[in-house]
Amino acid sequence: MLHHLPFWKDPTHPDGQVESAPCALCGRLPGWGQGKRLPFRRSALSKLVLQPHKKFSNIVIFPLIPPEGLLIPNQRGNRVVHTSFFSNSSFVYLVESKHALTPDAHARLAWLLGTPAEASTTVSGRFIGPRREIVTPWSTNASEIAANVGIEGITRLERFRRVPEGDAPHFDRMLESAYERLDADSLRIDEAPQPVIAVEDIAAFNATAGLALSPDEIEYLESVRKELGRPLTDSELFGFAQINSEHCRHKIFNGLFVLDGREQEKTLFALIKETSAVAGGNLVSAYKDNVAFTRGPEILQFAPDRADVAGFFSLRPISSVLSLKAETHNFPTTVEPFNGASTGSGGEIRDRMAGGRGSLPLAGTAVYMTSYPRHTEQENREWEHRIRPREWKYQDPRQLLIKASNGASDFGNKFGQPLINGSLLTFEGEVTIEGRSQLYAYDRTIMLAGGVGYANEGHALKSHPQVGDKVILLGGDNYRIGMAGGSVSSVDTGAYAEEIELSAVQRANPEMQKRVFNAIRALAEQSVNPIRMIHDHGAGGHINCLSELFEDVGGVIRIDTLPIGDPTLSAREILCNESQERMGLLMAAADVALLERIAERERAPMYVVGEVTGDHQIQFVDDSGSKPFALSTDMLFGSSPRTVLADSALPINGGLVSAAVEDAHDLLSLLKQVLSLEGVASKDWLTNKVDRSVTGRIALQQCTGPLQLPLNDYGAVALDFRAESGIATAIGHASVAGLVDERAGSVLSIAEALTNLVFAPLKDGLSTVALSANWMWPAKQPGEDVRLYRAVQAASQFACALGIPIPTGKDSLSMTMNYPDGEAVRAPGTVVISAMGECVSTRHCVTADLKPVPASRLLYIDLSGESRFPLGGSAFAQVRGVVGSDYPTVRNPGRFKAGLEAIQQWIAAGKVLAGHDVSSGGLLVTLCEMAFAGASGMTLNLNERGEVLIARLFCEKPGVVLQIADQDVAEVQKTFAAIGLKAEEVARPGGNDIRLVAPDFAFSASWRDLCRVWFRPSTLLDAWQVAPGKAEERFATFDRNHLCFRHPEGFDGALSTLGLTLNRTEPSGVRAAIIREKGTNGDREMAFAMHLGGFDVKDITMSDLMSGRETLQDVGFVVFPGGFSNSDVLGAARGWAGAFLYNENAKKALEEFFARDDTLSLGVCNGCQLMVELGLVSGAGRRVEMTQNASHKFESTFLGVNIERTTKAIMLQSLLGCRLGIWVAHGEGRFLLPDGEDAYDIAMRYVSDAYPANPNGSEFNTAGIVSPDGRHLAMMPHLERSIFPWQWAYRPNMEPWDVTPWVRAFQAARAWVEQAR
Repeated sequence: MLHHLPFWKDPTHPDGQVESAPCALCGRLPGWGQGKRLPFRRSALSKLVLQPHKKFSNIVIFPLIPPEGLLIPNQRGNRVVHTSFFSNSSFVYLVESKHALTPDAHARLAWLLGTPAEASTTVSGRFIGPRREIVTPWSTNASEIAANVGIEGITRLERFRRVPEGDAPHFDRMLESAYERLDADSLRIDEAPQPVIAVEDIAAFNATAGLALSPDEIEYLESVRKELGRPLTDSELFGFAQINSEHCRHKIFNGLFVLDGREQEKTLFALIKETSAVAGGNLVSAYKDNVAFTRGPEILQFAPDRADVAGFFSLRPISSVLSLKAETHNFPTTVEPFNGASTGSGGEIRDRMAGGRGSLPLAGTAVYMTSYPRHTEQENREWEHRIRPREWKYQDPRQLLIKASNGASDFGNKFGQPLINGSLLTFEGEVTIEGRSQLYAYDRTIMLAGGVGYANEGHALKSHPQVGDKVILLGGDNYRIGMAGGSVSSVDTGAYAEEIELSAVQRANPEMQKRVFNAIRALAEQSVNPIRMIHDHGAGGHINCLSELFEDVGGVIRIDTLPIGDPTLSAREILCNESQERMGLLMAAADVALLERIAERERAPMYVVGEVTGDHQIQFVDDSGSKPFALSTDMLFGSSPRTVLADSALPINGGLVSAAVEDAHDLLSLLKQVLSLEGVASKDWLTNKVDRSVTGRIALQQCTGPLQLPLNDYGAVALDFRAESGIATAIGHASVAGLVDERAGSVLSIAEALTNLVFAPLKDGLSTVALSANWMWPAKQPGEDVRLYRAVQAASQFACALGIPIPTGKDSLSMTMNYPDGEAVRAPGTVVISAMGECVSTRHCVTADLKPVPASRLLYIDLSGESRFPLGGSAFAQVRGVVGSDYPTVRNPGRFKAGLEAIQQWIAAGKVLAGHDVSSGGLLVTLCEMAFAGASGMTLNLNERGEVLIARLFCEKPGVVLQIADQDVAEVQKTFAAIGLKAEEVARPGGNDIRLVAPDFAFSASWRDLCRVWFRPSTLLDAWQVAPGKAEERFATFDRNHLCFRHPEGFDGALSTLGLTLNRTEPSGVRAAIIREKGTNGDREMAFAMHLGGFDVKDITMSDLMSGRETLQDVGFVVFPGGFSNSDVLGAARGWAGAFLYNENAKKALEEFFARDDTLSLGVCNGCQLMVELGLVSGAGRRVEMTQNASHKFESTFLGVNIERTTKAIMLQSLLGCRLGIWVAHGEGRFLLPDGEDAYDIAMRYVSDAYPANPNGSEFNTAGIVSPDGRHLAMMPHLERSIFPWQWAYRPNMEPWDVTPWVRAFQAARAWVEQAR
């Protein structure tokens, strides 16, 4: 059929017409496939050029922009937009589509949205919704869900919340707008793409566009212009500014320092590189990739044997390299904390995806530093009120803390990366510089995202581009977001107009990034990896990402092949926007088809956008031949001017810290104040909302002991499910001490990272340890460049002395907040150290909780070599309201290292019962925290008197406390004495009180009372992120729900007893499958639990089922794993269920599987929500509902569940009556059972109805239910992340075990399926 399309006249067109609008016969616009850009041609001057579509000769393509002055009724540009509304009492959903929705489409949308359609085309009232120019990730997912259920043509689906009458609208102006009513034009953007600009005045353009070009760079660009013989385009200037920004090219670290009139011989980068020259024997890659790699062990890779079809999982040995990276996202987080921190986490994950020729992230870390939150709800916080609050530019500190941590947590939760370690600091302090007061505070906040991972050793180094290689883009569309993010991040906040700073804010879509990761993982897990080069997409947009793929040889990118989410983008905005979740790859042309098949399975948008040319030119061209960007590689990368920094030393006077204390009551009051600082106090408000178990490889995370308090010093992750080797990671910083002395700050930061990491069972002591150094500094302020140089120099010297390399890092050197009144608040110069080391066994990690061993002692080892007890830069000084002038450091690096090696020796011997570092708060806080974690008291015996005792208790010089059994104390002390260190007995565990016995001061306080003081600041912050009353409910019960377990009688945890092996490579012949949707992130650990139980496990995606490639006829057991299918948009598992209900192939496969009498099924977390949504477990006539957690937030914890003695659940028959530990991690896990408790087979229950032991408020403490015949089990907790003892966050008396009782569930499933065949 020849589609007959209405048209308007365009006199500029040679044919006299351009055709547009829906077809008069079929009523629809031509479609080019889901996720594809409508093909059109637009020259650099936005002239309209007809472009016949190659695949459809019977359709004539229309241009994007109608001729100037031409108005088409009901059209936006070339698009006819139909608008529909759906609403309930809380929300209005605005749906834009290419054509009018059919009655069937309305019905399906009403089911998806849970609300009927509006009859009117206008909705009255006041609303808060997204900014019209940014399509939200929520909309992207909702539109795709609609497509999955067969609703065609939806282009945008946004959600608006109602503002109650009489209420003032409160909204985040960075992300949202207020609307007085909603109609068809509410999201209309009357903006045409701007033409390419030939820039005549580079300096003026630099100022107006916020490019942060220096005068030298402008002069250089003028010389490029002369060489080219033409003006540079706006795209070229924008691209150059991002690529060569401080953020991307680290010009200060590569710059020339002239300090006190003397030119320094080495750059900062050269100083850091010295560490790898001295101690780089274990390095594989440093300074030249997205990550650093160190040599790793041989591991067992568990992956499908094919990724382009539904393959079976198998084990294959590979040699590994270990990755380390940390990234900061300070400016975006300061401006818009949720998306700033979220995209920071996503960007850092992409860095670890882009290592070598593809690498795999395993676990993440996070650090937050802000000014004081000023809790008016808690008394005795004088330190917060000594300095006046500012008129906060974008967000106040409490908003920053809550929103930033929500953003980082949300990304990791949805992507599927556990966050297992981190730190928090709040600080404001005044010092004197040259007689003038200067305020240092984290008004320009610090948000650091880091992490560890691994790669196949054969993929650790990138290959060289070859002429003809294809440039591939994976990921989502372009939007007008993240413009000039690199350059704006390179200047002090407030230096540019608010509009420019806001335009640099990005948006995050973790579910899209997960799809992209799945495609990359599929290639990286192959024995022959076809990726030649890979780069993450971040600062600088396409120009930076794609040009770095071929910067050595040159290449061309075709602009018209890039995906467009906003049709009003100019060429500059298309090339330079920093939309997230995208990756650039180089592959040989012959390998592209493989990736296309994989990307289709994973539903990862994929575009072939260019090729390598070998002409040393970097060109972005459109189909008309116009080149908005065309520069040689030398012009772009090789010749920009060197930065010169001249500065003079300006000493800082931080005042004196008084250690005078009146009496024991005054001492106890000071202890409580120190315990109340956010940097010291409980971080439960951070850890309770972040997934710490996903991947099933987590051997240690933040929380420990019977109360699961966040007090562990490091995190550890297994490299495979045998857990014979792994990675440990820890954080260190000492920025307040660094204000007193910048050299000491660097030394103490490294020392803290190592005294945290030392409790992991490291391979060969410190020999595998590597560090990342992330520098945040208010550079270019008087005196600060000197301080920065000295700090980097000290870090280099200390690392070299320890024999530990710093092969990676990042800098953010614009840490000054400028206010309209002229005040410039500097952030303290800060280096955050991330440490990584290989573990020899993640089964034997030392934790901080005091063990219930009365015949033991607590030994304090001072590793500093410092005989005094300086208080400068300490938490004690903070509550005193001063910074201080005297500081601790490490006087003897050799002895410090020897002390750490000695600790490792005793850990390897199994003699360290518990351990904790001495840092924030000092020795007294360290001992208190060990008591809190162990839910136990202790008695401290010290001999010092007066102010010396106080200084000793609160001094933060590097050291550790070890719990050692009485019979081993003498030998341990002898070991340390031999290296010149003293292992001094300072306390004994026991009782319910923390008692101090000293000549001048003595006190006794209940450990529980002190612990509640320490926990209280967490409650105050938690109250801002949970449903009303829930934070106080948590505070009332957190210290009462001690974990205790009841295992099956006679269970010994031995693999041999159970007839299992971790190394099975032969098929069993009993087939099962996981079924995963886009956004599923718990598939690998589930598949391994099934494999261990004896199944041959098939990896089936929803696209396999929807296409009809898979039917489930060959499997007897299916599992729906956990995760965030479709990012939980439209409700947890609603979109996933819709794909089963409305896709005929998927529906048939599911119905036929459940109609068989020889099948079992299991749904966990998101899979549980799916089974409930589909009605697979409730029984005939019974209803089950699952709703948002009663806390209204994501909940993550390790807790206990009781297996009901009366349940018919086939998988649980060998566990009846047991109480087992298990992980939960979900946001919508609340069971509502409207037909009454007795109407359901409740298979397992949480052990208490008190929050958070019942984490979601489920009725009858329900954790899982099963179908009446016992065959189909749905549960929210993650048994697949709890099958090994090392996965349990608290495991008393389980050390000899290979597996936990949960493995019996999978054995039972295998036995039943095998018998039923």
